Amino acid sequence: MLLQPTSSKSSLSFHHQNQNHALFKQPIIVTLQTHKNPSLIKGSSISKSNTHETVDYEKRAISKWNSISRRISMLENPQMGSASVLNQMENEGKKLSKWELCKVVKALRKFRRFKYALEVYEWMNNRGERYRITTSDTAIQLDLIAKVHGISSAEEYFLKLPDALKDKRIFGALLNAYAGARMREKAESLIDKMRKRGYACDALPFNVMMTLYMDLKDYDKVELVISEMIEKNISLDIYSYNIWLSACGSQESLEKMEQIFERMQGNTTITPNWTTFSTMATIYIKCGQLEKAEDCIKNIESRIVGRDRIPYHYLISLYGSVGNKNEVHRVWNLYKATFPSIPNLGYHSVISSLVRLDDIEGAEMIYDEWLSVKSFYDSRIGNLLLGYYVRKGHSEKAKTFFNQMIEAGGKPNSTTWEILAEDHIRERRISEALSCLQNAIFPEVSKSWRPKPVNVSSILKISEQESDMASRDALFEVLRQVGCIDDEAYMSRIRA
Repeated sequence: MLLQPTSSKSSLSFHHQNQNHALFKQPIIVTLQTHKNPSLIKGSSISKSNTHETVDYEKRAISKWNSISRRISMLENPQMGSASVLNQMENEGKKLSKWELCKVVKALRKFRRFKYALEVYEWMNNRGERYRITTSDTAIQLDLIAKVHGISSAEEYFLKLPDALKDKRIFGALLNAYAGARMREKAESLIDKMRKRGYACDALPFNVMMTLYMDLKDYDKVELVISEMIEKNISLDIYSYNIWLSACGSQESLEKMEQIFERMQGNTTITPNWTTFSTMATIYIKCGQLEKAEDCIKNIESRIVGRDRIPYHYLISLYGSVGNKNEVHRVWNLYKATFPSIPNLGYHSVISSLVRLDDIEGAEMIYDEWLSVKSFYDSRIGNLLLGYYVRKGHSEKAKTFFNQMIEAGGKPNSTTWEILAEDHIRERRISEALSCLQNAIFPEVSKSWRPKPVNVSSILKISEQESDMASRDALFEVLRQVGCIDDEAYMSRIRA
């Protein structure tokens, strides 16, 4: 799984990352084995705050920017925008410094409030006599424009900038936007321009390109980028090595992966981090080397620093993948003892692992615990138990649990409906299954959903056996609505 300090997803920050480059989310490569074919996913980069003593006025300043970001995030009417909060504070006689506003932007970006973050910069831009906008600020604005208004708007913004202002950070912001949108040709063209200007002189832009190639599953190109860096004496950083390891893992090349790790250990400027060992553990799991995987997992825990929750999620999931239930429970208890609150993602990781380990009693107990502390109902967590009941053939329990999800405030997403469809398919209730698939089209949070080819194939098979052409036609209408009919690769999997 390719985790890009977003998010992913979803964003993990690293202690030696230059603050001027904080915009360009360096990739963390971690592959989680939750089924036979691990997927590459993007996650995100969570900033770690420095822990040092502060005097009282610093504490007040921190409280101030944090209060501003919260007030903006919690606007009841999003149309009012960030400016309404900032104007109100100034009207109350509270002067806002550039440092405070940049901290507000950082907090809003961390929680993916990109529109609000961009509006803070627009507010500062309108007060140019008070706030000096640097090239780093410009690069962040370009990134936000791409996220809020799309790539074409970011390109227009870039073209309007004076050439003298277009340094490597601003080029890097556009490169990052292209890579995030998987625009391969534009990204490759832009990095060529960066090479000619002398801007491709450190690992950062090459890491962005390798992340793009990982997303596109073009692992040979990752190797070519690494070769170029070595040839040009561009030092590989921890991210470069982690991507390289992940590329080898995606090709199940254990020997090459171990050679890269040895090279990494021989580099006195690089210290393997928890992501390194997560990546290697996953590759070992994928290749059935569970003993080596456990050795890597043990190395993760000793490398967790600061107040970072994300490594615990990986620890729990990896121990679940190697079948170590005791360690899943131990790390979960350690996680709860370390932090006063656990996000939904943490509950998802532990329940998912326990379901995979067939410890349904443990999963149900933690689910009940989550119900008592949740701030909102995340259907992805409920889906874990619902899917287990359906797979085990507990139709009545699945039906009861689904109703309980709704009563607890859950809104079924596309996965929820497809899980219910699978129960109907097993019982050959094709009309009900098709109704569930039709419902799966509409949830807003599942716009990219497509039915599993195995479910489509099963419905087609039953329809043919029962000469039910109406159901067959209804299924193809679902496929048409979600854009599967014109996808040759998808349709070939159904025919197979």
